[in-house]
Amino acid sequence: MFGTRRTRREWKTIETMIAIHCEGVHGSAGGLCAECAELRDYAEKRLERCPYGESKPTCVNCPIHCYQQTMRERVRVVMRYAGPRMIGRHPYLALMHVIDGRRKAPDRPRRARPDPARGA
Repeated sequence: MFGTRRTRREWKTIETMIAIHCEGVHGSAGGLCAECAELRDYAEKRLERCPYGESKPTCVNCPIHCYQQTMRERVRVVMRYAGPRMIGRHPYLALMHVIDGRRKAPDRPRRARPDPARGA
């Protein structure tokens, strides 16, 4: 699914945070409710399509906001709830997320421009 160790770890972090939030707020044990499953699927698509790849900053530090405003707010709610709980349940993921959040965002990647010679 995700090609690099960094993006796999970031996926595991957001997936875990959504699960913690769903269990604690929505009371769904052993699986995600429909609302949280939708958010997880959306986050997966956004991460798969991130133009930064391995050098991806955390979303809060990213100059490209690829999440729709409503989904971005939903992720913020999830992170506010799950973030403090991650320390006790998944200390490695929590620590690495904090470290990743301190990284400076790289320069914005350039879009590939259509080649006029190809008629595109």
